Amino acid sequence: MSSVLFVCTANICRSAYAELLTSARAGSHLEVGSAGTHGWADHPVEPHMAAELERRGVESYAFRSRRLTRPLIDEADLILTAEAAHRTFVLQERPAAVRRAFTLGQLASALEEVPPDVPHDELLAAARRARPTAREEDDVVDPYGRGGDAAAAAAQHIDDLLGRVLPRLTPSAGLT
Repeated sequence: MSSVLFVCTANICRSAYAELLTSARAGSHLEVGSAGTHGWADHPVEPHMAAELERRGVESYAFRSRRLTRPLIDEADLILTAEAAHRTFVLQERPAAVRRAFTLGQLASALEEVPPDVPHDELLAAARRARPTAREEDDVVDPYGRGGDAAAAAAQHIDDLLGRVLPRLTPSAGLT
């Protein structure tokens, strides 16, 4: 697996945050992008989420949002959504993406069921077999328009989920 696409609603909070943080942590080990199901074209990261990124040493000034398209879905090796509703949207656009689309929380839970000795090139197949049902409590709540505390909570939830996922997706990066 070499490319990951993060998806949320407008691509200015959750998926933008996940893309930028993953890019900073995984470096050249993953090609990372993001998009929004109802994304705004060419908008920066929402200011509260940009502040959360800055607190983690990640700059967001060059980021610009984009809308999810079929080619983006088709090109991604792995699609990680903020909510189950976003995953449903992806699958309505491209039913064939079912083997590559998870909520971020769903993948984190699935990977906990996959033994650590599963070879990297078999990891997603093993995660698919272990895939739990997407649960609402695993969704990353949309912080848009809800202030700094909501942004901090969303950022922490994404941090926690990425902390469970990235070490498995990029073992050669030493993200343990």
